[in-house]
Amino acid sequence: MTKTKKFAFGAVCLLAGSGLVLSWAQEPDELEVNHADCVLFSTKGRELSESGLNAESRRRFRLSQLTEEVLAASATKNLKREVIPGGSRTNIFQELDKMGTIDSHLFRAMQDAGATPSAKTDDYTFARRVSLDLTGRVPTYERLVQFINNPSPDKRARYIDELLETQPWVDKWAMFFGDLYKNVANNTQVNKYNEGRNAFHFYIRDSLAVNKPYHVMVSEMISAAGDHNWERGELNWMVNGQTTGGPVQDHYDQRAAFAAEMFLGNAHFNCILCHDGRRRMDPLSLWGKSETRLESWQMAAFFGRSTAQRVAVSQTPNLGYYRIVNNNNADYPLNTTTGNRSPRQPIGNIRNVAPEYPFADGGRPNPGEPYRVALARFLTNDFQFARATVNYFWKAFFGRGLVDPVNQFDPDRLDPDNPPPEPWTLQASHPRLLNELARDFINSGYDLKALMRQITNSEGYQLSSAYDGQWKAEWQNLYARKMVRRLWAEEIFDAIVQTSNVRNSFTVPGMDPLSWTMQAPDSRTPGGNLGSFLDSFLRGNRVDTERRTDGSVPQVLNLMNDTLVHTRTRASGAGNTASLARQLLNKYTAANNEALVEEAFLTVLSRPVTADEKRPALEKLNAATATATATRQQRVEDLVWVLFNKVDFIYVL
Repeated sequence: MTKTKKFAFGAVCLLAGSGLVLSWAQEPDELEVNHADCVLFSTKGRELSESGLNAESRRRFRLSQLTEEVLAASATKNLKREVIPGGSRTNIFQELDKMGTIDSHLFRAMQDAGATPSAKTDDYTFARRVSLDLTGRVPTYERLVQFINNPSPDKRARYIDELLETQPWVDKWAMFFGDLYKNVANNTQVNKYNEGRNAFHFYIRDSLAVNKPYHVMVSEMISAAGDHNWERGELNWMVNGQTTGGPVQDHYDQRAAFAAEMFLGNAHFNCILCHDGRRRMDPLSLWGKSETRLESWQMAAFFGRSTAQRVAVSQTPNLGYYRIVNNNNADYPLNTTTGNRSPRQPIGNIRNVAPEYPFADGGRPNPGEPYRVALARFLTNDFQFARATVNYFWKAFFGRGLVDPVNQFDPDRLDPDNPPPEPWTLQASHPRLLNELARDFINSGYDLKALMRQITNSEGYQLSSAYDGQWKAEWQNLYARKMVRRLWAEEIFDAIVQTSNVRNSFTVPGMDPLSWTMQAPDSRTPGGNLGSFLDSFLRGNRVDTERRTDGSVPQVLNLMNDTLVHTRTRASGAGNTASLARQLLNKYTAANNEALVEEAFLTVLSRPVTADEKRPALEKLNAATATATATRQQRVEDLVWVLFNKVDFIYVL
């Protein structure tokens, strides 16, 4: 086994491209890039795989001569994934007092633990990383070259600012919030129909487009009232809380559970809505073990004077929208024996529970104040709201939360000045950093772009994922190097579309034709063949299956064989619609094969080709004479195919 630079990967993926295979490294939380033979590319492996495929699939499964020889070169010549060196970490600890919030905390913790951080990542890796992390798109060839050649010392900060003002930024984070808010047309509890889902999606997009302060956005969703959830998207957060099969208290409880998890990062609150925490939550949450069901009902009671009324539009088909109506119902009644939760019965003389915020300093509605307006005020002023929000975004950029899992905060284990009793420990890996980030977020006016700008400009975010020397598993929680993440399903397909220049178009009911899968209103659209391709990359369904970034053999097979990929390796089109392969053939003659290979790598992988990668590619391209047009075209197409199947195509390093 030939060892190379190690990278911090968040998931296992068996992906063959030019002979590269990801497998477990010695440390359980690492992967290393090895160049051993993959079963999919061995003769026996192909025979076994082909035995289960139809004739057309077998034809597409077979590798071209160029690919076979590139793979052979990988195995026999011990090709190595080269890493372009970045900045030195030699004197990093001497700069602690000059650093901003994030870096002063991260590097001080590394220094205290005796951990050496990785080098600062190179410009190529940074450009691809930050572009994908902020917008879900890879940088274009032209923009990448411009960035690399820019000598300005603040070019990274300027590039970040540029990305934050793009439409793809809106697209990606609308998908992110759609996942968080579970926005779908229907689930097992309620049907919002395509119209309700689309309206919620557009509300999120419009809010992001104007950089609406996040506490305002959340307040609007929690307190929304009015007619027609198909026209007023913010009403759909309340509609999502509808449940079936039980009394009205089930609706109140579900909305309270959603509010606690989505906005406060406290999924354990859902447990308290069914039973007291004592004896049931003892091993899970210091906060939860002492919470009572009565306190959870006080939170749910904020939703007790609101009703989601369905208004029928037609019977065939069965269509209807919702309106959210405030009323003067009695406070949360303790009078149920059926439904989705255990019975709610009087506690002594308490037969109705009035709303009272159960977190932070508590609070009750002012006289005459609508209950949900009061809840929005208490929740968005709760420091935990800011803390949970920055933690959700920290995980999006760093691969793991400062508190992880991000939806399982323990409110009693967060104060570094008041640590919990033994055997409990502080929950956050960097509790003071988490609190300072939350304060910065509040001081910015709950500005999501400011938060992302702060994260991506930090030295910690810009560390390399490669590591020279002996890596220790316990340094992962110190963020001593950047963790690698696999691209989202939508990011993978959109990268194929963008780099190949073979455009895509699909329709979603109630929306104009879409060009990018990241623009879809939920993670269950589009469907059909494209949907199957995306499903193999585990995009989730926002109902009972979360988005994941694991690897799998179907992913490998789809990248190698799927028509959606194959058609984008072909030399096709002309002018502005010319595919990447056609553009390369038109731009470079056989005398300029080296420049062709270099541009292909920069376009697809956003990095230069290494010497060991260039050699076999040039050997095959140079063997195709200028008169053998068809042979040269085939080999350029094969080169594009190989790049789509490289390990680093579907990972952010």
